[in-house]
Amino acid sequence: MNNVIAHVLSNLTCSMRFEGTLNVDLNEITMNLVPYPKLHFLVPGLAPLYSLADVRLQPRSLDQMFKDCLSPDNQLIVSSPMDHMYIAMGLMIRGNVAFSDVNRNIDMMKKKMNTIYWNQEGFKYGICNVPSLGQKQSILSLSNNTCIKDTFLELTNRFDKLYSRKVYVHHYKEYIDVSHFDEAIANVKDLYSMYDELERMSEPENIPKLKPLI
Repeated sequence: MNNVIAHVLSNLTCSMRFEGTLNVDLNEITMNLVPYPKLHFLVPGLAPLYSLADVRLQPRSLDQMFKDCLSPDNQLIVSSPMDHMYIAMGLMIRGNVAFSDVNRNIDMMKKKMNTIYWNQEGFKYGICNVPSLGQKQSILSLSNNTCIKDTFLELTNRFDKLYSRKVYVHHYKEYIDVSHFDEAIANVKDLYSMYDELERMSEPENIPKLKPLI
């Protein structure tokens, strides 16, 4: 687990430490992947993932790693992004990678993804020339996806079961007012509602279609 976390942080900050063909920093990621201030919870995915734990596994091709970025098995929380709505997507790519290969794979990803109608081009990617230690190429995906609402729902359900019986609450009464718990859980439920609303959002039928210029 520590190995996986280290690779995620290494890929996330590689543009600050190494030169790259198309480096992006954390400010650019936030600006491009977070359309609403409160909805800043990005789902990380790592490819390759399982070779980090077992060096005997065969290395993945670049095309396969792009496919893995959409797979539930490569997400670092229990989620299935392809079953939900993508709001925006970021890719941190490391290694000797050609722009043509990246653009080709992104075009293929777009055809498979269910992306919200007002942000169909919501992709941001960066390329760092220096690969991760022990790997020729790697990809860190950061998706702003409504699948995160399932995690919030699980947290609130578990919290409600404990809080309804005031389990462990006495440990905190000395330091904070109990009303902070009510405020916190209300905020989490509000986040769930916002992501759920986006997932159910459909393209308005009365928006006129743009005609081609030629």
